[in-house]
Amino acid sequence: MSASAQPNAKPDPDLQVPMPVLVKFVRQLGHDLRNQLNAAELQSAYLAEVVPDGELTDEIKRLRAMISQIGASLERLTSSFSSIKLAVIPYGAADLMDDLRQKLTADHSNESAKVDWDVQVGDATLEIDPQLLQTALIELFANAFRHERTQENILVEAKIEQGGFRFTMREPKKKFEHSTEKWGLEPLQTVGRGHYGLGLHRARAIIEAHGGQLDARYDSSAAALITTVSLPLADPGD
Repeated sequence: MSASAQPNAKPDPDLQVPMPVLVKFVRQLGHDLRNQLNAAELQSAYLAEVVPDGELTDEIKRLRAMISQIGASLERLTSSFSSIKLAVIPYGAADLMDDLRQKLTADHSNESAKVDWDVQVGDATLEIDPQLLQTALIELFANAFRHERTQENILVEAKIEQGGFRFTMREPKKKFEHSTEKWGLEPLQTVGRGHYGLGLHRARAIIEAHGGQLDARYDSSAAALITTVSLPLADPGD
């Protein structure tokens, strides 16, 4: 009997699962669970029609809302593993910043009031997928709002520097003990309720798909985490 076939062989505790295998698993799991959620939604809709009792009808409505919320969470999770396919168009940097501010206010109405903006981009134009890039930038804010917040405002700067677009976020943090060396490069490392360590990884992938770069560093003298997104400008000849 070969060593690999020995009945007492133990699994490798340090087994590494390749990312493509994990992505395939999550997609299939998401597909299966969505089918089950759809069936539950149809059943609850049927119950709402046949049950005349007002109190029970309210409970069914709450049940349907819970099913919808689970479906939305699952959709966000599976989309984090989806491949990035850009549909780029010429887009003004100023328009991108206006869209971003509006989206931030809509998604994070309370926290957005604690953001100070300094936008000086003139009439510069980018070649971007506006919706996807906006999603990546919003994730940077969401990450900042979740972790180690202080009472001080976050400062955001958007400028044209060295022939490119530079978006900088300065988060006041009196203490920061994490490494930024692999910022957004290691998914699934920080897991909490409703968050799975995928947001920054997805944001970095979207930014890099645009030919851009995501960097982060902690400035201990200023007590601030500084996150920078650099993007190329559109070719003037286009």
